[in-house]
Amino acid sequence: QKRAFETEKQLAVQQARSALERERDALAAQVKLKDAEKCQATSALKEQLAIELKAKDDIIAYKEGEIERYKDMKARLSTKLVGESLEQHCEVEFNKLRATAFPRAYFEKDNDASEGSKGDFIFRECDEEGNEIVSIMFEMKNESDESAYRHKNEEFFKKLDADRAKKGCEYAVLVTLLEPESELYNQGIVDVSYRFEKMYVIRPQFFIPMISILRNAALNSMAYKAELAVVRNQNIDITNFEESMEAFKAGFARNYDLASRKFQTAIDEIDKTILHLQKTKEALMSSENNLRLANNKAQDLTIKRLTRKNPTMKAAFEALKAEQEEDAS
Repeated sequence: QKRAFETEKQLAVQQARSALERERDALAAQVKLKDAEKCQATSALKEQLAIELKAKDDIIAYKEGEIERYKDMKARLSTKLVGESLEQHCEVEFNKLRATAFPRAYFEKDNDASEGSKGDFIFRECDEEGNEIVSIMFEMKNESDESAYRHKNEEFFKKLDADRAKKGCEYAVLVTLLEPESELYNQGIVDVSYRFEKMYVIRPQFFIPMISILRNAALNSMAYKAELAVVRNQNIDITNFEESMEAFKAGFARNYDLASRKFQTAIDEIDKTILHLQKTKEALMSSENNLRLANNKAQDLTIKRLTRKNPTMKAAFEALKAEQEEDAS
């Protein structure tokens, strides 16, 4: 029994050892597999990192090259050419969309300096009936990196506002590359209407979005403007009616007063004329009486009366009478 017990014990120990060895071998295999996967993942990661680092280095090298070329270009450009390059950029960006997005828009350089100054570009758009929807005065500002004096955007606000007013534009927009480190101007569209009415400052990348925003806002307000115009015209019509009525009443009263005075003047003149005619009538009647008396006197005039106190004339008339009688016989 003791030997059998020992044998069973050894068999159990051997079985347990075998199970542990198998488990050990399985764990060792899993560890080897994990190590292999880890090595493979590490290799792949190192390779990916190497590729990304190389790509990053290439991008950095490309950017540095672009920066150097940009600096070289800016160094070779005059201040005027630097500004013109920004103007050309904005003009090209607009012309890309002119035919499709802005078919009825006017966007040209402001060449009219008759009033002392001019802006860079004027944008105007009208509807099909010719009513202006929106108008914008643009000013483009840029400067060379090597410029000794660094301009600020606010230095150009006053001139831009004056140009906007002179050319009859509704909005003023400064497209600028000045103050490149400014967090205010780099955030997007900056409203400076607290300084000057309807004025905005933008970077070049917001040039087209700025036009679209102002244009769409104007289009949305067109209906309200039309309704307001109708109400205003109604008020004007009522005001004009009242003014016309008052003008008619005042004119009628003035004309009545003038007519009344003229009528009274005419009556006075008629009275004067009647008085004058009465005097004329009396003078004529007096003249007629005198003529009647004269006629009576002429009728009473006879040869006998003429010769009664004149012997010479009496003798002459008697001699003439005797001759006539002789001739008759």
